[in-house]
Amino acid sequence: MKGAIKEFLQSLVIAGILAFFIITFVAQSFVVDGGSMAETLQDGERLFVNKFIYRINPPERGDIIVFSPRGAPAQKYIKRVIGLPSDTVYIKDGVTYVNGEAIEEDYIKDKTVGDFGPYEVPEESVFVLGDNRNHSADSRFESIVGYVDYDSISGKAFWVYWPLSEMRLIEHHDYDLSFEN
Repeated sequence: MKGAIKEFLQSLVIAGILAFFIITFVAQSFVVDGGSMAETLQDGERLFVNKFIYRINPPERGDIIVFSPRGAPAQKYIKRVIGLPSDTVYIKDGVTYVNGEAIEEDYIKDKTVGDFGPYEVPEESVFVLGDNRNHSADSRFESIVGYVDYDSISGKAFWVYWPLSEMRLIEHHDYDLSFEN
C-alpha cells in the first residue's frame, strides 16, 4: 500500500511539473469573452494559444493573438494583428489601409463605421483590431488597448476545442501587400 501511495504522489508531482512547463512555455487555454472577434470567434468558445511561437518569430499581419491590454493589464484580450512595427495603419470609408494599401478583410462582420488614424506602429509593438470592428476595444483606443507591446503578447490562437461541435483550427489571414517594410 505504501508503494502505491508513493507511486501516486510521484506521478502527481511529475504531472504538476509537466503542466506548469506546458502552461508557462508551450500552450495555454483561453476563453473568448465577448463578441469583438465575431464571426471568426464566438463568445464562450475555448481555444488553445501557442505561447512558444513568438519566442522564435515575431507576430505577423493576420495573426490572432491573446495579450494583456495596456488599460487592463490583469485581463486578456484576443484580436487580429493588422500592423507591424513601422507600419502606418488607418481606416477610411470602412476600408483598412496598411502603408497606404487597402487590405482585403473578408472575415470582418460589418463595414467599420467612422474613420480612424493614421497610426504609426512603434518598434516592438503591433496594431490590433477586432474582427467585429464596431464592437471592439482595440488599438484604435489608446487608453484601453493602444499599441500592443511584444512583451504583453501571451501567444497565437491556434485551435478552438470547445464546444465540440465547433472544434477547428483557427484561420489566420495572410495579407498580400505589394511591398513590405
